[in-house]
Amino acid sequence: MPHHLSRWIGLAGSVLLAMAAFLGGALPHGNLRPTPVTIWQGPNGPLIIGVWLVGTALLGWAWWSLRDRVPSTRWVLVTIGLWLLPMLISPPLGSRDAYAYSCQGISYSAGINPYEQGVSALPCPWLDTISYIWRDTPAPYGPLFVMISGAIVTTAGSLFASIVLFRALAVAGVALTAVAVPVLARRCGVPPQRALWLALACPLVPVHLIGGAHNDAIMVGLLAAGLAVVAARPGRRLLLLGGGLLLGLAAAIKVTALVVVPFAALAAIVGPYRIRALVRDGGWVVGGALTALVGAALAAGLGLGFISGLEQGGLVVAWSSPPTAVGQTVGYLARIFGAHVDALPATRALGMLVLAVLLLWLWWRARHREPLWHAGLALAATVALSPLFHPWYWTWPLVVLAATSRRTGWFSLVALVSLFMVLPDGTGLPRYSKMPGAPLMTLLVMVVAVWLVRSARAARPRSDRPARQPVPVD
Repeated sequence: MPHHLSRWIGLAGSVLLAMAAFLGGALPHGNLRPTPVTIWQGPNGPLIIGVWLVGTALLGWAWWSLRDRVPSTRWVLVTIGLWLLPMLISPPLGSRDAYAYSCQGISYSAGINPYEQGVSALPCPWLDTISYIWRDTPAPYGPLFVMISGAIVTTAGSLFASIVLFRALAVAGVALTAVAVPVLARRCGVPPQRALWLALACPLVPVHLIGGAHNDAIMVGLLAAGLAVVAARPGRRLLLLGGGLLLGLAAAIKVTALVVVPFAALAAIVGPYRIRALVRDGGWVVGGALTALVGAALAAGLGLGFISGLEQGGLVVAWSSPPTAVGQTVGYLARIFGAHVDALPATRALGMLVLAVLLLWLWWRARHREPLWHAGLALAATVALSPLFHPWYWTWPLVVLAATSRRTGWFSLVALVSLFMVLPDGTGLPRYSKMPGAPLMTLLVMVVAVWLVRSARAARPRSDRPARQPVPVD
C-alpha cells in the first residue's frame, strides 16, 4: 500500500473513533455498569460498536502496513499529528480514568491523603463520573502525579477544563517521547523514522494516551527522555545524573518506571562491565532516580504510601493478564471435578515470583550487551506478568523496544490485538469473555514457555552443552 494512502486511511479511522467517542464514549454521565450486551441494546448501540470496530481496524491496518517502510522522520511526525487531531476534541475514549484523576486531585487539594482513602471520602462534585469499583480504593499513582492532579483541578475549576488540561499533559508526554525516541534509536542502530512510527503512530497512542488522557503518556515521555540522556553521553556524570532524575520523575508518576533504572545504570558504563565501573557511572543514574522519587514523595507530603495503591489492580479479573488467566483456568478445571478453587491469589503470586527472577536474569544478561533492549524486555515482562493488563500499559515497553529492537513483529502484534479489547466507553471485553478467553490465554502461556525454554537451550554456548556420548558399535 502506498504510504500516502495509509496516512489518509489512518486519519479516516481516527475520525471514526472520535465519532464513536461522541456517540458512546466515556461520557461523564454514562452508564457506570455497562456490558457489551447493554451497550448493543442501548441508544445507537449497533452504530457505536460498528463505527468503533471499523475505525479501529482502519487505524490499526494503516499503522501495521507501514511498520517497516516509512519514508522519513518528517513524514512520520506529520502523520502522527494528523492522527492525533480528532482525539484532541473528542470526549474521553476507552477509559474513565481522567475523572478519577480529577477527584483524586480534589481530595489532595483538600488535605486528604489519597493513598489512605478513596475519593468517596470527600464529596467530590464529580463522584458520579467514576466507576463504583474505584471510589473507595487508594490512588495507585506516584506522588508527582498526585501533586499535578491537585494543581490541574485547582487551576481548572471545572470537570471539563480539568479533562482538557489532563489531555494537554498527555500531549506534552507524547511530544517529549517524539524528541527522545530518535536519540535512543540512533544510539542502538535503529532507523529513527521506523522507531517513531512503531512507538507513536501505534493506535494505542491516539486512542488511549490522548483519547483516554492517561498519565502513562507523561510517564513514558519522562522514561524515554531519561534513557535518551543516559544513552547519548555515557560516562558524563552530570548528564547521567540528569538522566537518572528524569527516570525518577517517571517513577513518581507511575512507580513501574523503576524497572528500567538498573538497565540504565548498565547503559551508563563506559567500556566493559566491571563492578567498579557500574558504581562509578551507573551510581549517578541510580542516585538521580532515587533522589527524584524520594524528593517528590517529600514534596507531596505523602511518603511512600503509593506502594500500597499498587495492590488495587487485583480487583479486576480479566484473562488479558496471563497469571489471572491461568488462575481462572485452574478454577474452571476444578469445577469439572466438583471442586471450588480460587487459584487467583496463587497464580498471581507465582507471576510476581517469575517476574522477579526474570528481571534479575535479564539484568545479568544485559551486563555485556544491549542493556537498553533488555530494559524494553523487562518492561514487557512487567506488563505481561502483572495481575492486571490494560491495553495502554503496552505503550511502556513499546516505546523502548521500538527504539532498540531490530525484530518488531511480536510486540507490534500484541499492540494490534490489544486495540480491540476495550469499547469506546471503557468496557473491557476480556471481563465478559472469560470462556474461552482464559483457557486460550493459558494455552498461549504454555506455548510461549516451551518456546522460550527451547530458545534458551539453543542459544547456550557449545562449551556449556554436555558432550555427545559415542555410540558403541558391535
